Amino acid sequence: MSINLENGETTANNDRQEQNHDTSSQNEKKTLVVYKLEEVPPVLYTIGLGLQHYLTMFGGTISLPFVLAAPLCIGSNNPLATSNLISTIFFVSGIATLLQTIFGVRLPIVQGGSFTFVAPTVAIMSLDRWKNTCKPSTLPWANLTLAQQANETEMWQSRMREVQGAIMISSLFQIVIGFTGLIGLCLRFIGPITIASTIALVGLSLISAATFYSSSHWGMALLTIFFIILFSQLLERFPIPLPTYKRGVGCRMSKIHVFRLFPVLIAIIMAWIISAIITAAGGFPSSPSNPAYFARTDARISVLQSSPWFRFPYPFQWGLPTITVAGVFGMLAGVLASMIESIGDYYACARLSGAKPPPRHAINRGIGMEGIGCVLAGMIGTGSGTTSYSENIGAIGITRVASRAVIQCGAVIMIILAVVSKFGALFASIPNPVVGGVFIVMFGMVTAVGLSNLQFCDMNSPRNIFIVGFSIVFGLAFPTWLRTGTNSAVIKTTVTELDQIIVVLLSTNIAVGGIVALILDNIIPGTLEERGMHIWYQESKKLANSSKEYRMELRKSYNLPCGLTKYFHKCACTHYMPFCPPRYDEIAEETEQHVDPETGKEIISTNV
Repeated sequence: MSINLENGETTANNDRQEQNHDTSSQNEKKTLVVYKLEEVPPVLYTIGLGLQHYLTMFGGTISLPFVLAAPLCIGSNNPLATSNLISTIFFVSGIATLLQTIFGVRLPIVQGGSFTFVAPTVAIMSLDRWKNTCKPSTLPWANLTLAQQANETEMWQSRMREVQGAIMISSLFQIVIGFTGLIGLCLRFIGPITIASTIALVGLSLISAATFYSSSHWGMALLTIFFIILFSQLLERFPIPLPTYKRGVGCRMSKIHVFRLFPVLIAIIMAWIISAIITAAGGFPSSPSNPAYFARTDARISVLQSSPWFRFPYPFQWGLPTITVAGVFGMLAGVLASMIESIGDYYACARLSGAKPPPRHAINRGIGMEGIGCVLAGMIGTGSGTTSYSENIGAIGITRVASRAVIQCGAVIMIILAVVSKFGALFASIPNPVVGGVFIVMFGMVTAVGLSNLQFCDMNSPRNIFIVGFSIVFGLAFPTWLRTGTNSAVIKTTVTELDQIIVVLLSTNIAVGGIVALILDNIIPGTLEERGMHIWYQESKKLANSSKEYRMELRKSYNLPCGLTKYFHKCACTHYMPFCPPRYDEIAEETEQHVDPETGKEIISTNV
């Protein structure tokens, strides 16, 4: 990122900036983070909080195999195939999360199956060679002959291999963009306005998913929301006496803020129990054609019955992937949209975690590591790539637990429960409205975190008001229109693959709104103070001023673990590797001067 220090400013201007900095520091002190990034809670807390993150991402992840079943031509009579996809996607999500938190951006970000890859998958499967051969049987699986079962299996696995090849090759582009530093070079043009609009659209664009799950039974959804509000906002300040054990002290009663640490988990369990009671009492309809049927706890009992106890996903389990130009270029749009979303998620997660804004080298590693996660997803065969999960970032805001160890524990839980697939199938029985209630709260938190970045800007400026309002509304309106009916047919070029890329990219709210905000923020005249760039990089000024405390915090948050940073620094060539942490003692000397075109003032830029 670029740090801008202006020379020759008036004393009043300097006082105002110092006041803003003091206000920013006071706001940081007011941020209540129970466990910070580097802190490790007690073992039982860590397991419970990790399980909570698992449950938070479960609703979005569990829905992916069901959404992909139709385009992949998985018949409704084959729940075992869907169950295998569930285990596979959680297995890969756990591995990708560990890679991201250990070697990637190193923030407490959960990686999971991305819906940005669904639209390209649907587009690929709409080609004539796949559409005309999708004829799954409607007979019960047990009534099919072995030859018919083999034919049904090959029908969906051949399509899966096509998607696998497209994801693997297109994800190589993301790896190159990340580790070569190209994505980091773009950050000098990205300010609070762009980040705010992008993150806000992450939450707003997911409203349809929250509405879909909640619409099964709004009563249960509102009950879940009530429990989350009760536990996270009203009861979080009241500790509960619980027996604890400490080495050298023994067992004793200690006051623990259970509601502050586990509000989402407790809310899900409470709503789940009430749903089970109503199901047993016959309060929910028993007909699958009734939307309220999915408020029952046994609505997906077939998945639990058909899942094996143990299953270990492995690379190329569906066969060797196939590669086509149309598939790769179509899936590339999903990769681009995923990168735009992830950059916004990094900044949101850093703010909620009380960490400094991620430096360029961390973002480069994060994007590159997400590309590696997508390649693994393609190899093992999840039917989708992986990306940062916004709902889990919202969970950090509610629980105020930003420990990296908690996320890594959640990743281990994902892997274990994916191998012990009966557990994953059990959690699949969480009723839809309970998941919908959690989503409404989480997506609201993500949207609010995005908008909170506007505190750095001058929101009395008509310029900023116009950019934020227009980018958000246009980012919601145009993609919605393009996805409606046959409106996507207006995109016509002479290249079919190019049509797919344009349609998918313009159908993604985050991509459209983020790009519009980025362009307008950089072409419409505005001072650095008006755009919020000075305050946005206020913490980076400490680095230019050789702040030892700030450097130490950056090292702890974003440097590579296990002494890898020192190992890289032994080689002089690593100075030019954009994903390698810099030598912080040399940063103050790497400065250059230029002039702000708006104010005509001299700027000293320090590259971090």
